[in-house]
Amino acid sequence: MPPSPTPSPNPARALNPARITEVERWLAQDPDEATRAELSTLLERARAGEEEAVDAIEAAFAGPLTFGTAGLRAALGPGPARMNRVVVQQAAAGFAAWLREHGHESGSVVIGFDARHNSDVFARDTAEIMAGAGFHALLADSPVPTPVTAFGIGHHGAIAGVMVTASHNPPADNGYKVYLGDGSQIVPPTDTEIAAHIATVAQQPVSLIPRGDDIELIGDELIDAYVARAAELAGQVPHDVTWVYTAMHGVGTRVVRRLVERAGLPDFVGVAEQLDPDPDFPTVSFPNPEEPGALDLALDLARRKDADVIIASDPDADRCAMAAVIDGQWRMLTGDELGTLLGDDALRRGVHGVYANSIVSSTALATLARAAGQEHRTTLTGFKWIGRVPGLVFGYEEAIGYCCDPSHVPDKDGITALATILQLVGRLRSEGRTVADRLDDIWRTHGLHRTSQLAVRVTDMSIISGAMDRLRAEPPAQLLGQPVTVRDLLAADNGSGLPPQNAIELSGEHVHVVARPSGTEPKLKVYLEVRASAEESSEDLAGTKTRLDDEMVTLRQELATALGLG
Repeated sequence: MPPSPTPSPNPARALNPARITEVERWLAQDPDEATRAELSTLLERARAGEEEAVDAIEAAFAGPLTFGTAGLRAALGPGPARMNRVVVQQAAAGFAAWLREHGHESGSVVIGFDARHNSDVFARDTAEIMAGAGFHALLADSPVPTPVTAFGIGHHGAIAGVMVTASHNPPADNGYKVYLGDGSQIVPPTDTEIAAHIATVAQQPVSLIPRGDDIELIGDELIDAYVARAAELAGQVPHDVTWVYTAMHGVGTRVVRRLVERAGLPDFVGVAEQLDPDPDFPTVSFPNPEEPGALDLALDLARRKDADVIIASDPDADRCAMAAVIDGQWRMLTGDELGTLLGDDALRRGVHGVYANSIVSSTALATLARAAGQEHRTTLTGFKWIGRVPGLVFGYEEAIGYCCDPSHVPDKDGITALATILQLVGRLRSEGRTVADRLDDIWRTHGLHRTSQLAVRVTDMSIISGAMDRLRAEPPAQLLGQPVTVRDLLAADNGSGLPPQNAIELSGEHVHVVARPSGTEPKLKVYLEVRASAEESSEDLAGTKTRLDDEMVTLRQELATALGLG
């Protein structure tokens, strides 16, 4: 019997002819020398049989970026699945076409940008394309915080706004965020309508997109107007308040310094290594104040200076974090704790109107608002929903986003939140009290609320869909020994009063859980809350804290098991 033939080695993966044609067409229209060179090199390597280069091209051409309610956000690089000048120009032209379709033949568009790699270039491209579409482009003359751009829409009476930012994403990313003339972010179906226009624009080379020069640079006047409004929220803060500030290598410092000067606030003790913009974020592995280690430098400085609080902006300064001594130790407050503090403060000051937070946030604000006789609304996740609540006077979401001045910025705003925090800290200090004291007052009066999160970052998105499918098919009947009601928020008739969303809610007398995929990151997020009654909390707050913290550990494990994640 003849010997079996020796199997030939697997041939190297190669680009198919259609993909090569697509890459060549992209190269022919890309105006950016750097991304054109990067893609040309990848193509040469792929043709030489390097599988790593083939994989990189396939990933970059895996399909166009999805333009959603958060706009665009992705890693920088060549190809339709990355952030680059071709993608941005297509987005700008698509948004301009949408504006014209909706009756805007002229008018101003405010365009801001942060200090990330290529943000200024993307903003300039957007300005030229908006001008080419017949609009007056109001282009920031230097990097600005996202809330300054959002404020600028109303300040200048603009019909729309664009902010080039990836917020707190890793250094390799950038993004593109759009606002309508009321200063709010877009919601469905506007996102899909804009996406359809972008797809039409993408059928031709970007060199054919009309450009114009009706561009006005804006800078100090807009920042001064924004700061003047923010200063009204800060009030009078005693000069013996000591606070540490970090901009997390972002764009917050310049505006915060002007706020300090304009409002006569005590000067901050700055984390020198993180005050100036740096797109590489050298002192943090992930430029988000919520991430472990991100506030280490600030915490060390606060201990040495015996500070009252730490306040941190994220890189585009639309989010705000606070750290203080809580239960005898320095730590960052959770987004829910700070949101509860700020909401309680507004209620105590007699601010009448609607208070709101997203469904993944704590239920504490709803309890406080009801007790004060004020209306509360629960919204879908994101400030695109919170900022649209009629009559809103304060809104927040657990991801350290706070809207303290919705009449001027109906979006999260880390700088007006900073001003409001300082006003609260100063008032408490004049009474000989701290934010920890105030939090404990709230818990004793309304019942202790503890929140946490189970977050799973993935590279394989099927893990997220599989976990959600499992939870839908076999939801737990009990959590922490309590019966829970399960609500699939994807169902049109889910009973929540909210539009359908890919989330599952589990509620019991003392527990609340929402599981959902992240809208901006490859993560599955599970938001956990355990609660105690006001009676328990007022009798033994320290013991109740210990008990709920233990219950949170158990709840996290129960949800991990229910999702098939361990």
